[in-house]
Amino acid sequence: MSLIMHEGRVILTSERIQLTIQRLCHHILENHPDTTNLCIVGIQERGVLLAEKIRQQLVNMLGEQHFKYGMLDITFYRDDFRRRDTPIRASATDISFTVENRDIILIDDVLYTGRTVHAAIAAIQDLGRPRKIEMLCMVDRRFNRHFPIKADYLGIAVDAVEEAYVRVRWKEKDGEDAVLLFAGKDQ
Repeated sequence: MSLIMHEGRVILTSERIQLTIQRLCHHILENHPDTTNLCIVGIQERGVLLAEKIRQQLVNMLGEQHFKYGMLDITFYRDDFRRRDTPIRASATDISFTVENRDIILIDDVLYTGRTVHAAIAAIQDLGRPRKIEMLCMVDRRFNRHFPIKADYLGIAVDAVEEAYVRVRWKEKDGEDAVLLFAGKDQ
């Protein structure tokens, strides 16, 4: 697993990502045996790519979709929204169900500072009052958390210095499924 790609070290291959997604889905179903109250919500933009893979795997396991699925844009909830030199490009929120008294699983590719998840929680709460909010991520960058946020469902934990950069590549967008670790943030 020490392949070098674009100066990044592959820490999860496509095959390992698929196994990890299967494991995460089994964990979800262990905690939510009745999925009728469950809502899978991908955080735009790259969390949606993982959320779609989770949704498809759950449908394969259940035989049909017994849960709600949506996409959440957090652009205007970000604490750095007005602090950037270039404007943030907004995506679409597509949540066509009520979140009131539902079990929400927020999905993102990488959990690092916790700021994205914090913004997602605020955005969800503007839509209603969920019974429970959980977090699923492919990679947890455990160091440098700015908010007391943790993943309830975790693919892999990576302990890397702040200068390091983790990139989750998705076949649909990047041409391959892989998780890479780069030595610097300029990648």
